[in-house]
Amino acid sequence: MCFAFIQQVQFIIIFLNILIEKLASDAALDPAGLLAMAVRHGFALFVAIFVGANISGGHAILIHGVAAGVGAIEGVVMEIIITFALVYTVYATAADPKKGSLGTIAPIAIGFIAGANILAAGPFSGGSMNLARSFGPAVASGDFAGNWIYWVGPLIGGGLAGLVYANVFMVHEHTPLVSEF
Repeated sequence: MCFAFIQQVQFIIIFLNILIEKLASDAALDPAGLLAMAVRHGFALFVAIFVGANISGGHAILIHGVAAGVGAIEGVVMEIIITFALVYTVYATAADPKKGSLGTIAPIAIGFIAGANILAAGPFSGGSMNLARSFGPAVASGDFAGNWIYWVGPLIGGGLAGLVYANVFMVHEHTPLVSEF
């Protein structure tokens, strides 16, 4: 129960981070932007402390691991699929120079795909999609059992998404530079 709550809060925080930076590129320079950033960081800190204190008496290190009955290969495949979906969505909505007005929905699209990935993969492989999200708790706990799943899956999934999108959808015509000499 608590793990699903933490994942949902992670989704909300990712969405808020992207939304605030997309809507106000100079958000840190005005009072409203400073207040928005303080609220989102305060919310994240509050939730982390609250959940950690409630589930373990103050000694919580939540490491990823595959569920009972889910093998390592299945966990890697799940991580590949969800990381592919996330990186592909980032390319399609935020990184593609030919996206036009589609970039305005980038925060909501990325937030929704991150949330959907967490809800779909959370019960099976943990829904990491991020090497640091799995490596940091493993270092803090000293438990690296099965941590390779959360390295191999996102590296392959993210790499494949980048290769597919760059070579299929972001085809650029090469125009040589004009020589001034």
